[in-house]
Amino acid sequence: MSDVMAVPSRRQSSDEHLSRYMRSMRKYAMLDRDTELDLIRRTQELGDMKAMEQLIGSHQRLVIKTASDYRRYGVPMGDLISEGNIGLMQGIKKFDPERGFRLSTYARWWIRTAIGDYILRSSSVVRTITNEHRKKLFFNLSRLKKKHQGNDEGLLSPEAVTTISQELRVPEAETVRMDQWFSTRDQSTNTVVGDDGGATWQDLLVDDSQDQESSLMERDELDKRRALMSTALAELSERERHILTERKLSDHPPPLSELSKIYGISRERVRQIETRALEKLKALMRGGVMAQPVMG
Repeated sequence: MSDVMAVPSRRQSSDEHLSRYMRSMRKYAMLDRDTELDLIRRTQELGDMKAMEQLIGSHQRLVIKTASDYRRYGVPMGDLISEGNIGLMQGIKKFDPERGFRLSTYARWWIRTAIGDYILRSSSVVRTITNEHRKKLFFNLSRLKKKHQGNDEGLLSPEAVTTISQELRVPEAETVRMDQWFSTRDQSTNTVVGDDGGATWQDLLVDDSQDQESSLMERDELDKRRALMSTALAELSERERHILTERKLSDHPPPLSELSKIYGISRERVRQIETRALEKLKALMRGGVMAQPVMG
């Protein structure tokens, strides 16, 4: 799968490399239903990697489009596409043709889940999320900004700040802070300020960071919480984990009806699984916290 998996790495994810990769994907044609089913059968039953490559290549438009929706989180596009392809491969392996819908419908959720999980694991991103308020804003602000302000460019108006804060039930100060972060995250610190060219943004920055000891303690606490979350999620069944991730961690949570089609169950059953998975996760998290030794 040389072409399909040759996505630019973190060090190579320039526009030039991405353009070259996307051009190379054009050789993979869209598949009709019969061809798709044959390739899935060969992949699942025979382990045919050529068939897997053709399936992945023909669905690159879906992977790239989905990855593009997450570019605002500051993660290199090459990394997003790579993670999306991993999700696509998982979807191909799990796909059941007997349910009557196309692979793209089923694989979309695996692609989004893989990308979302990667963003949450990314250290450069996770460090900006220190509480539930910021997590809500991080994954919903751009969508709500377009909804209430017409676009996601420029800073939020005071009216939009109030509306979004009320909708997400977060303090307005947090909404403003996250909006400013999104608006300035691509600004180079080496950009020259003023007409005389005598100073850059970097020169004007004030170091108001925590001292090293406090930073290490906070990072250690975050690492412990992430490890606890990963351990708790691993205790859920694959279906519980997928539904919970889609409904609670996705940028655009799908309706119950979409997940009910994927699993061939009723919407009420999906809701029950979601509720049960959330309760199990909370219990596992509490149990993990209680089981940790007290440092003194």
